[in-house]
Amino acid sequence: MVVLIIANDTDYTEKLNAGGSKLVVIDFSATWCGPCKAIAPFVEEMSIKFPNAHFLNVDVDACQETAASYGVTAMPTFVFLRNKTRLALLKGADKAGLEAKIQQFYTDASQDQEVGVKGMMDLTSFLDKRQSECLNQSDDHPYAHCLTPGGDYLESDCDEQLILALTFNQAMKIHSLKIKAPSDKGPKTVRIFQNQPNTLDFDKADSMTSVQDLELTEEQLEGQIIPLKFVKFQHVQNLMFFFKDNQGGDEVTQIDHLSIIGTPIQSTNMDDFKRVSGKKGEAHA
Repeated sequence: MVVLIIANDTDYTEKLNAGGSKLVVIDFSATWCGPCKAIAPFVEEMSIKFPNAHFLNVDVDACQETAASYGVTAMPTFVFLRNKTRLALLKGADKAGLEAKIQQFYTDASQDQEVGVKGMMDLTSFLDKRQSECLNQSDDHPYAHCLTPGGDYLESDCDEQLILALTFNQAMKIHSLKIKAPSDKGPKTVRIFQNQPNTLDFDKADSMTSVQDLELTEEQLEGQIIPLKFVKFQHVQNLMFFFKDNQGGDEVTQIDHLSIIGTPIQSTNMDDFKRVSGKKGEAHA
């Protein structure tokens, strides 16, 4: 991958659209900006290291409307998007900070897929695995396996029940789920909780009032979109799934892939950006 140079505001729109559902990294710079020139080779390195990301270089003088729409006031400024949704903004020629942000939001080609819900994305890259856990998982098949499509799978250990507690690195709106699992060992009854201070034990997960209960069918376990009560999942810091039983009544529950579909609350829809006009160089610092 190489960094694509943006010629003007119209060119920006075309090249942004070419990024599809990939992570888009926009480098706002200027020809007269020393720090911009200094970090440019590193940005090229990042485009090679992370080939499934889409890198754009925007000259703020040639693309004043685009720069103003993002509120760029200093160079370099890096903006991170997915599905035209802003994920984060980083100011300054900070190599370590830039690479950390790319790693935070990056997914490889096997994970980067259309979720089938307009304006929403797979939230796997936003999970904080250090604060996530799964109770009663098999040592050989832990929960991390079910977060990557086409890989291994999550499997229960002592009996059919699982509690999967997932924490996000920022607040989310959750729209729906996708689950792929065997027709016999796949989950059936699922209880969903949110924003719990600690992981529930199995007795509490069975007795407490959940945000939503699902009774899954075998057809839904083929990766169909499973809608949630969107109005009830508007500010989610963590989600907890209690997989109570499975389709065949077996002692082992298996989940091949779990995808949580939604969007970060702090993200900004590009269509909502207010266009700001100004004299050349006026917004630069």
